[in-house]
Amino acid sequence: MRKIICSMSVSLDGYMEGPNREIDWHMVDDELHEHFNQRLQAMGAFISGRVTHELMAEFWPTADSDPANTGPVKEFAGIWRDTPKIVFSRTLEKADWSTTILREVDADEIRALKARPGGDLALGGADLISAFMRLDLVDEYAIYVHPVLIGAGKPLFPLSGAKIPLRLAETRTFGNGVVLLRYERAEPPVST
Repeated sequence: MRKIICSMSVSLDGYMEGPNREIDWHMVDDELHEHFNQRLQAMGAFISGRVTHELMAEFWPTADSDPANTGPVKEFAGIWRDTPKIVFSRTLEKADWSTTILREVDADEIRALKARPGGDLALGGADLISAFMRLDLVDEYAIYVHPVLIGAGKPLFPLSGAKIPLRLAETRTFGNGVVLLRYERAEPPVST
């Protein structure tokens, strides 16, 4: 069965974006980008909310045609275009680039998606991650901690009161100081 993998960058103080949605503090150099490409090219689909999808769709379809972009950035443009995408939105009417629009997160529908053949599913966007967590649908967390304190913004994990036991599966420190903390569920999700 495929896994749903929450893969996000976060500041040391736990924010995934600044108070005005800024992510200019992300320290993505070629080494880190190559790592992202390696992990993400194996994914069966990218799952995101409307805001994340629109930000991605604004840049990635033509990023490989800009001579100012580095090799790993150009490589990811092809990965992004070619990988199926699922965007959750109540307002989006149309989306290009192999994108399916879903209106609501339905646990049974997501479990059926996980049961299909193919690569794991990359989940992004704090609000959507929160919805998947509430429904006990996240199997793995790949958190990239950037060595910066931003002081305010949107926390990656909202207060939920839920306890989810995890086990450390991998750590990696990159040359720029970013640290990957990859955790898997310590016990299987509860089926309803």
